[in-house]
Amino acid sequence: MILMINQLFDNSVFSLIILPILIFSFRVVDVALGTLRIVFISQGRKKLAPLVGFFEMLIWLFAMGQIFSNLTNIIYYIAYASGFAMGNYTGLILESKISLGLLSLHLIVRENHEELVKTLKAQGYGLTTLTAEGLKTSVKLVILVIKRKNLAKILDIIKNVTPNAFMSIENVKSVKGGNFPLPQKTRWELLHRRKK
Repeated sequence: MILMINQLFDNSVFSLIILPILIFSFRVVDVALGTLRIVFISQGRKKLAPLVGFFEMLIWLFAMGQIFSNLTNIIYYIAYASGFAMGNYTGLILESKISLGLLSLHLIVRENHEELVKTLKAQGYGLTTLTAEGLKTSVKLVILVIKRKNLAKILDIIKNVTPNAFMSIENVKSVKGGNFPLPQKTRWELLHRRKK
């Protein structure tokens, strides 16, 4: 592939512009895949993590091959390092967009806990409440496990109902049982159902 691209361009244009862009691009993809692989490993996704790791290493080997064949060109080093930095950023953005996995929320609520529990249950979330002793008074401890993609929605509910609640959020590797809201139907699914 590199030879074909090299034949299309003059050698100086290729070595000073095209190849650094390729090295940068491949490094961005390689590092972004590495970030996703680590997420998949932490979530116990045994089939997905090795597959992503395969492509991550394949791309890394290509980028390193280009660096080692041109060790005297500082532009390639800069492209490689810049790609690494951008790949980290891209990987974090991708990870937040795909929102795979589960989270455990622990809320310590002083006021409106009944309204919060009622609102969360109405949305289909399973939760557990406990009475606990706070620094000055008794409080309610609300524990729920949610899908990561629902975090923003849950945070909005908490902010609107009990803005002063103390909250901790932790990653959950796996759960057994529990109640999760049913996926909402997309507009296309709703229209398709009406036609039947």
